[in-house]
Amino acid sequence: MSDWSLLPDLAARQVGGSVLAANDEFFAERENLVKDEAPVYRPHTFTNKGQEYDGWETRRRRDGSAGPDWALIRLGIAGVPAAIVVDTAYFVGNYPPEVSVEGTCLPGQPSEEELLAADWHAVVPRSPVAGDTRTVFEVSGDRRLTHVRLNMFPDGGIARLRVHGIAVPDPQWLDDIPFDLVALHNGGRAVACSDGFFSPPNNMLQPGISRFMADGWESRRRRDDGNDWATIALAAEAVPSVLELDTTHYKGNAPARISLDGYTAAGELVPLLTPTAVQPDAPHRFRLSGDQPVEQVRLNVFPDGGIARLRLYGSLTNAGRQHLRARFTATTSGN
Repeated sequence: MSDWSLLPDLAARQVGGSVLAANDEFFAERENLVKDEAPVYRPHTFTNKGQEYDGWETRRRRDGSAGPDWALIRLGIAGVPAAIVVDTAYFVGNYPPEVSVEGTCLPGQPSEEELLAADWHAVVPRSPVAGDTRTVFEVSGDRRLTHVRLNMFPDGGIARLRVHGIAVPDPQWLDDIPFDLVALHNGGRAVACSDGFFSPPNNMLQPGISRFMADGWESRRRRDDGNDWATIALAAEAVPSVLELDTTHYKGNAPARISLDGYTAAGELVPLLTPTAVQPDAPHRFRLSGDQPVEQVRLNVFPDGGIARLRLYGSLTNAGRQHLRARFTATTSGN
């Protein structure tokens, strides 16, 4: 598993991604591109337009032009992409031969007209893709994006678009108030875990209430004397004060106990919460001990099990504020 696969999908519907517009969606709706679930094939799902695929599909181009057909996607989490996945699952006689992806960074909620007139730059150059295939394009560069434009040449169908990357929040919303230090939107992310057999730890950091069991982090059953854990990078250096942990949907597979440790910039381990019993299918809230700044935390679950959501509230240090401001400036100066 490469590093980018551990990063959240910045375009997913679950984190607020949306397909704002497309030049054509005759056979299948553009919104399918950012659906959270994997694409499926539904045989004999014919409408009055023909077989309906689980993806975005345009009509056959008959004007002699080379295209492209395009879709405008607002990222649910603004950030710097590390890899883009174009998935043509089940499109075999109707996929585009080539695709490209462009990006831009605009504040607020720009209209379709404003986006079409924006200054776009290439993120994935025009490249070949195959049918019924997940094509991964690893992305270089450090420009912050709020929107991407998916182009297909000349027409056809794409099942899903994934934009894996690192969040770059706007510091004006985080600078001087306590906030959720581990939320994906704010730049939190899982950087390591002992086990993610059933579902990955970044799921815990998603917004909203967990929808079902696989929407959280769940490890397999341990058959030794150890315990499972997940290490999470904070948005920036901060002092955590409140932990919220939810085991909703985990009834026969919740942990018996949990604990929380922090790591300073120098790598020193700081206990934040000693091993504490938790209940199945229930929200929990804990005040944390200590006032030492940390950059990462490690959630320990004993011995194994599932966590639906994790929230960690606290305030940035001066060093943390400076880091966020520098990161934001560095990734927006070229836009």
